Amino acid sequence: MSHDTTAPALGVGMVGYAFMGAAHSQGWRTAARVFDLPLHPVMAAVCGRDEDKVATAARKLGWAATETDWRRLITRDDVQLVDVCTPGDSHAEIAVAALEAGKHVLCEKPLANTVAEAEAMADAAARARERGQLAMVGFNYRRVPALAYARELIARGRLGALRHVRVTYLQDWLVDPEFPLAWRMQREKAGSGALGDLGAHIVDLAQFLTGEPLVGVSAQTETFVKERPLPSAAAGLSGAAAGGGERGPVTVDDAALFTGRTSSGALASFEVSRMASGRKNALSVELNGEAGSLAFDLERLNELEFHDHAEPAETAGFRRILVTEPEHPYLEAWWPPGHGLGYEHTFVHQARDLVHAIAAGAQPAPSFADGLQVQRVLAAVEESAEKNAVFTPVAQSDEA
Repeated sequence: MSHDTTAPALGVGMVGYAFMGAAHSQGWRTAARVFDLPLHPVMAAVCGRDEDKVATAARKLGWAATETDWRRLITRDDVQLVDVCTPGDSHAEIAVAALEAGKHVLCEKPLANTVAEAEAMADAAARARERGQLAMVGFNYRRVPALAYARELIARGRLGALRHVRVTYLQDWLVDPEFPLAWRMQREKAGSGALGDLGAHIVDLAQFLTGEPLVGVSAQTETFVKERPLPSAAAGLSGAAAGGGERGPVTVDDAALFTGRTSSGALASFEVSRMASGRKNALSVELNGEAGSLAFDLERLNELEFHDHAEPAETAGFRRILVTEPEHPYLEAWWPPGHGLGYEHTFVHQARDLVHAIAAGAQPAPSFADGLQVQRVLAAVEESAEKNAVFTPVAQSDEA
């Protein structure tokens, strides 16, 4: 492992410090301690509205300074990159302003709450690119070594022409109907529910792995719990407690099912839910092609299953690939073979890739244009679900 502080500094300013802020902080803290980077990330400042809470977060997460107004953060001379880890309703405003202020930008997924916002962000990123500023959206699961390796195998033609893509992402943290109403359950803040929170990930993964955009979707969505307790002032939006007996409406989906096709014609199916009892963070992917198949389970994230259909029938079947060799993506800088990585390492890899892109002046992936493509798919899913909901099969008459 290395820790090169002689490389030129890249000052990072982050807006937001909760779950995603903590995960991104792990990436910025660690990347230069593991990989040889052409620029050295410096955690210059973190921003949050509550002065005491952001100061506590800064001490815990390793940020040198704090701000309570993101507008001040993006004008700091010691900040060259702005990392946006806020709820989706503020992504567009902060990211566009940061690009216009001459900063590079990393923005958490989904890129925005609406297609119009995502279009404005992609346009701003394209203009900024001409001035030398770069923008990337944070789909961290692309940086799981097993999934990055799956992409390499597919790109090399090991599956042949794709026939089927199946992706599910299931969680259960909303099964309890008394779980308080948090921002992720409010359309004005989150844009959508499981669809945007989880569906954005699997739409991006499907397009990343296949190298093809999704076309034509048909969907159903459902909100199983229509109202939830309002969180108490003491509990904030943590879900720890509800207060006063008051309830508020859930204005997003709890689950979504949709199908589509890749541009080459492979059938694709998707399922997302935050109401799947017993599933904590169950993201699974399977791709079937004319020459073979790949399967991945995030709860076994160091493993990839591969089936080569050209093998003789008596020995054919899925084999486990332990993706921990130095020849596998990102593994050259980590531990000896067989010593697995975890969820947090995807954010280290994300920081590493973005730093390399900035140093080279190359467009990082996924770009804001990629994020816009995902947003368009999510919007099509919602539109399809709304239309499908009004069609009910009519029972045939007994006299027919």
